[in-house]
Amino acid sequence: MQEYLAWREQQTAPVAVIEVPLLYETGGDERFDAVVVVTATAELRAERSRVSADARERRLIPDEEKVQRADFAYVNDGTLAELDAFVADVMARLTQ
Repeated sequence: MQEYLAWREQQTAPVAVIEVPLLYETGGDERFDAVVVVTATAELRAERSRVSADARERRLIPDEEKVQRADFAYVNDGTLAELDAFVADVMARLTQ
């Protein structure tokens, strides 16, 4: 945490992006001005993960709750171009 806080103080860009896999589970969302949730269907997550869904899902807040709490949310089940368009829109909104 100390490394992150020191790094954040040094940033001069209008937007700094940090990936925090267990953001809501650890209460870390309070440290950020905005939260973007990128999720996927259960089937896609199972394909992409090396950990069984049962073991992983038990520890996590449901995606539906994360999406409700987030400032921006995206279901990553489309093309790379669609994901890029979502990211561009979020960046435009954050830098207005």
